[in-house]
Amino acid sequence: VGFFPPGFEILKQMLSEERVVPHVPLAKIWEWQVGVACRQTGHQRLKAIHLLLKIVQCSTHRDCDFTLLKPLWQLFTHMENNLCHDMAKPGILLPLHRALAELFFITENRVTELGSLQEYLLALNTEDHLHRCTAQ
Repeated sequence: VGFFPPGFEILKQMLSEERVVPHVPLAKIWEWQVGVACRQTGHQRLKAIHLLLKIVQCSTHRDCDFTLLKPLWQLFTHMENNLCHDMAKPGILLPLHRALAELFFITENRVTELGSLQEYLLALNTEDHLHRCTAQ
């Protein structure tokens, strides 16, 4: 079974306690959980994304390096593109797709509040993607 399930429950509880959050090394946990979300699959990936959401919601600007989300953003955009090309079947979003959509929606709102939206969007996208968007 490993350490992930008990560690997840402990972190989830710590991030739910307002008086505990200021004492939690959010930047380190953020970096670690982004790595977990990129490496794991299935239920463990969903749990890591759940923790990332909790961290985003209680973070300050210096707590999270949002640029680390780039691999997850690429996965999300790949899923979005596949969904658009597969309109023959009415889609029910997969749990991972829903979790990533929520993560990026909440994160975008948070970086907007923190005044870092432009840097965030530039960091997530490739130069090629930006050129294609501006050419349209």
